[in-house]
Amino acid sequence: GTILRLKGAILRMAFLDTTGSLVPPAHEPWREHNVPEDKDEKEKAKKRRPVSVSPSSSQEISENQYAVICSEKQAKVISLPSQNCIYKQNITETSFVLRGDIVSLSNSICLACFCANGHIMTFSLPSLRPLLDVYYLPLTNMRIARTFCFTNNGQALYLVSPTEIQRLTYSQETCENLQEMLGELFTPVETPEAPNRGFFKGLFGGGAQSLDREELFGESASGKASRSLAQHIPGPGGIEGVKGAASGVVGELARARLALDERGQKLGELEEKTAAMLYSADSFSKHAHEMMLKYKDKKWYQF
Repeated sequence: GTILRLKGAILRMAFLDTTGSLVPPAHEPWREHNVPEDKDEKEKAKKRRPVSVSPSSSQEISENQYAVICSEKQAKVISLPSQNCIYKQNITETSFVLRGDIVSLSNSICLACFCANGHIMTFSLPSLRPLLDVYYLPLTNMRIARTFCFTNNGQALYLVSPTEIQRLTYSQETCENLQEMLGELFTPVETPEAPNRGFFKGLFGGGAQSLDREELFGESASGKASRSLAQHIPGPGGIEGVKGAASGVVGELARARLALDERGQKLGELEEKTAAMLYSADSFSKHAHEMMLKYKDKKWYQF
């Protein structure tokens, strides 16, 4: 058979039809074998006949397909079924290709390559004419080499870090529509109004509060005091409600004070009992030592 040789390791292979369009990969519909099928589907499957793939005329025999092969150094387009190399392109001589993909760009397809020297190059298919050669980023991190990939519409992606994705474009049309393609990380929401400050919260636990001089002393420009400083504004409960709330707070504070006093008294009693037990243990130790010294030199028959 025919032997085809390319410089460097092969990175990408693809097939084109006679019009230069990318041939989609063959696939079959997936079915579950354990699920029972309907009778209508079984009858349709029986009526189906395998489609013949043999050519019906001499014109179909002469139709060609193309195989695109990209390696680390060069790319070739081979005519099928004759297996003749009709186009050849040396991509780089001083460096090597890290990634090569067949992508769709501006209603056509092309070969996009990213080299180790930082150049992004594109070639038309099937003629392999150079379309673009720009310097982007040299190979400084192996993560870029492992994760760099081209996508359709003139875009490419790679991982900058384990949690960050960098997207770039080499198409003018995509660059012009870039603002429309940007997403939002959050939905803007209007800031809600601050809640009303309660009376007791401001009285007991409110902390420092910024006050306006004009609100306190009236008209600051003229130096006159406001006439509404001593204005009485009746509340919902009146003075009786305020007195009742204040007495309730005082009662709670008194109960808390009594509970603290009782706890302190119990702690004092516990401390006294502990001291008494310590004194008793010390005296018992002394008596035991005296008994040991008293009967130390006596024999068993002297007791």
